[in-house]
Amino acid sequence: MLRTRIGRFGIALLAVPAIQLINAAFFPAYATESNFSGADNTLILTSSALVLLMTPGLAFFYGGFTQAKNVLNTMAMSFVMMGIATLVWTSVGFSLAFSDGGAFNAFIGDPSTYAFFENLPSNWEGLRVPGLSFALFQGMFAIITPALISGALVERISFRFWCLFTPIWILLVYAPLAHMVWGGGLLGKDLDFAGGTVVHISSGVSALVLAGIVGSRSNWPKDIKPPHDITQILIGTGLLWFGWFGFNGGSQLSVGGAELPFTTTHVSAAAGLVAWALIETFRDGKATAVGMATGAVAGLVGITPAAGFVSPASGMLIGAITSSLCFISVKVKVKLSFDDSLDTFAVHGVGGTVGALLTGLFAKPELIESHPAGLVLSEQGRIGLVLGQFQAVLIAYVIAAFGTLIIVFLLKTLGCNFRVEKIEEDAGLDISEHGEEAYMERAGSPKAL
Repeated sequence: MLRTRIGRFGIALLAVPAIQLINAAFFPAYATESNFSGADNTLILTSSALVLLMTPGLAFFYGGFTQAKNVLNTMAMSFVMMGIATLVWTSVGFSLAFSDGGAFNAFIGDPSTYAFFENLPSNWEGLRVPGLSFALFQGMFAIITPALISGALVERISFRFWCLFTPIWILLVYAPLAHMVWGGGLLGKDLDFAGGTVVHISSGVSALVLAGIVGSRSNWPKDIKPPHDITQILIGTGLLWFGWFGFNGGSQLSVGGAELPFTTTHVSAAAGLVAWALIETFRDGKATAVGMATGAVAGLVGITPAAGFVSPASGMLIGAITSSLCFISVKVKVKLSFDDSLDTFAVHGVGGTVGALLTGLFAKPELIESHPAGLVLSEQGRIGLVLGQFQAVLIAYVIAAFGTLIIVFLLKTLGCNFRVEKIEEDAGLDISEHGEEAYMERAGSPKAL
C-alpha cells in the first residue's frame, strides 16, 4: 500500500511539469509576472474601454446637431466604425502602423509582421504591458479617427460610399501617419502624446477635402434648422470628456506618471468650455449650451498632443487658446459659406494644429528628456522644437489631403456615388439609407408598418 502511494505521488510529480510543458506549447502566455506590470496592463485595458466609449459618445454628439430625419444615419456613420475599423486594424492596420517596414520604415510598416495580431511580443518594446494589450489600445484610436470625419459630411453623404471610403482611408492615411509618429518613422522626433497630428489633423483635413468635393447640403445655408436635440449633444460631450481620460491618460502607457495627462486633459477641457462661454457672453450677451459643449471638445482636442508633456497651468492655457481660435474658425466658416456641417475641420483640424504648435511652445524640458524631441530642444532650443512641430503639421496636412484625394479618385473611377439624390436628402437619410427612423411620430414622417 505504501509503495502504491509513493508510486502515485511520483507520477503526480512528473505530471505537473508535463502539463506545464503542454500548456506552454499549445497555450503560450502573452506575458508573465516577471516581465510585465499588472497595474500598467490594467490601465491600458481600462483605457481601451474608455476610448471605445468615445465613439458612441461622438455619435450622440454629432446626432444631436442634425435634423431629426437624419439622426440615425449620422450616429450610424460613427457606430459602424466599431465594426469596420476594428477588422481593418486587426488584420493589417496595426502591423502597418507599428512594425518595422525595412527600406520603407520612414513611412510605413510591414503588413505581414503582426497580421491578425499574430507574433505579438509578450511585452511591447519599452513597456511593461503585453503586445496584445498595446495593439488593442491603439485600435480604439483607429476606430474614432475616421468617425470624426463624418461630422463634415452628414445629411447628404451616401452610407455605402462611407463604408467603402473609411477602410481604405485607415490603410492609406491613418496607418502611415501613426507609423511615422509612433511607430519609429519619419516624425518620431516630434511631440504628439495622444494624436494631435495622427488623429485630429488627419481627420480634420480629410473632412475639409471631402466636404469640398461632395458639396453643400441642398438647403445650406438659408434653410438649415437648429440642432434637433441639444440634450443629446450634452450627453455626447460628457461621454467624450469621460472617455478622453483613457485617450490621453492611457497614452502614458504606464501607471507611473499617468496622473499628469489625466489632469491636463481635465483642466484643458474646463478652460475650453469657459473660454467659449465667455466669448459668447461678451459677443452676444449669453452663453449657449451648444457653445460650451463645443468649447470643451476644442479644449480636449488642443491638449491631446501635449497632455503628458506640459504642466496643468500650461494645459489650462492650451485649452483656452485652442477654444478661442476654434470659435473664430467656426465664424470664418460661416462667413465663407462652406458647409463643414458639424465644424469638423474648425474644431479638430484647427484645434489639432493649434495644439501641436502649442505643445512645442509649452513642453517642459524635464518631461520630454527621454523623448527624441528632448534632444531637439537641447540642441536647437525652443524655436527649433516649435519649427519641428510645424513641419509635422505640414506633413500631416499633405498626407491627409492627398491621401483623401487619391481614395476619392479611385472610388469615382469605380463608379461609386458620393452623395444621395436630392429627393432622398429631402426625405431624410434615416429612411433612404437605413429604412428606419429615430422618431416615428415626427410630423410628416411615414407611419410604421
